[in-house]
Amino acid sequence: MQSPTAIESQLAAHRDYLLRFARLQLRNDAWAQDAVSETLLAALSKPQAFEQRSQLKTWLVGILKHKIIDALRQHGREVSLSGDEDESSSDLLDQALFAADGHFADKPADWGNPEQELSSRQFFEVLEACASQLPATQGRLFLMREWLELSSDDICKELGLTPTNLYVQLHRARQRLRECLQLNWFANPQAL
Repeated sequence: MQSPTAIESQLAAHRDYLLRFARLQLRNDAWAQDAVSETLLAALSKPQAFEQRSQLKTWLVGILKHKIIDALRQHGREVSLSGDEDESSSDLLDQALFAADGHFADKPADWGNPEQELSSRQFFEVLEACASQLPATQGRLFLMREWLELSSDDICKELGLTPTNLYVQLHRARQRLRECLQLNWFANPQAL
């Protein structure tokens, strides 16, 4: 068994990553720091729960996901989710990407071998940077659905959204991510 000091130093080594992950979701530095602190305290209080079936970082992110969900529930009323955010820029983006018949205006560029790209650490850094550039509402909803893997029903219930509004916001977030990835990864991998 490792000494308490060794465990503490291993946990501390992952703090910056956990903080970035929490900030992306919560969009509030104080809430993110609280969630990360609670995650590290939970890991320190029961280090035997880490059975080394995964990487330490993966285990910590699993704990953090639950802490983020708790923070979202606790602070849910303090977050504004107006549907007016960036409406005009999203409509312009839709008009630029799609023809009148609903098909892409320009055929998307060949993205190569997606499985190989997904395994690349650099790709995830670019994806994280693109996600952090999303408008607050879209970023939050996208992260809840795709990274925290919450169901659409749970997100709607938690944030008081209609399913239609959620789907529209997720569609816009995915379009912005697609555009950002197209510019910063697939067309020019060294851009970010």
